[in-house]
Amino acid sequence: MSLMEILDTIQIEDWVIRRRIPAGEGPFPLFVLLHGWTGDENAMWIFASRLPAGAMLLAPRGLYVSPLGGFGWHPRRPKAWPDVEDFRPASEALYTLLTSSNFPQADFSQTQLVGFSQGAALAYTMLLLDGKQIASIAALAGFLPDGASAFVRGESIAGKPVFIAHGSEDDQVPVHRARQAVEFFQDAGARVTYCEDEVGHKLSLNCFRGLEAFFKPRKR
Repeated sequence: MSLMEILDTIQIEDWVIRRRIPAGEGPFPLFVLLHGWTGDENAMWIFASRLPAGAMLLAPRGLYVSPLGGFGWHPRRPKAWPDVEDFRPASEALYTLLTSSNFPQADFSQTQLVGFSQGAALAYTMLLLDGKQIASIAALAGFLPDGASAFVRGESIAGKPVFIAHGSEDDQVPVHRARQAVEFFQDAGARVTYCEDEVGHKLSLNCFRGLEAFFKPRKR
């Protein structure tokens, strides 16, 4: 195994993935960065500097082509908000991708998800469908998919660290969707950290700092 840091973009079957593998022998804590609607494998790299330097980062490209350019995590459907089942195919495909045979340097017992907007909804879905594999998640400017209450399993969510950040002036995902997610995961027993500031569909500087603090290596 190379002892030098790796920064590159690779392809595994239908997946295009930007990655960072730290210098050293590993295994390394794993962060999976999930972009929003019309994003790609580069869109989430703005958050890389806020994540632990000793972590492995994987930023996959969404599986569905957006008619507006870029990619997404489910086909567009004629309804206001997608539900958990809309995200199930992408969630299951990601779990199939994230294996030690594909990424031997990763410590999958320390898998964290960081999702923005639609990517946050996918992170929520992955936690709901198979939360035992997820150590923690950060949902940024996102929304809880409809129908989530049918998938709550207390043993996989209770005690799980969840960071939620949102802008009160967000005109794409109304802030009440974030507050709904906060209440939902608190009721399910998760350890929720919430950051809300007067910004639009993005992260404020204060919430950037909150994201960095949330993932700062420490005993949980």
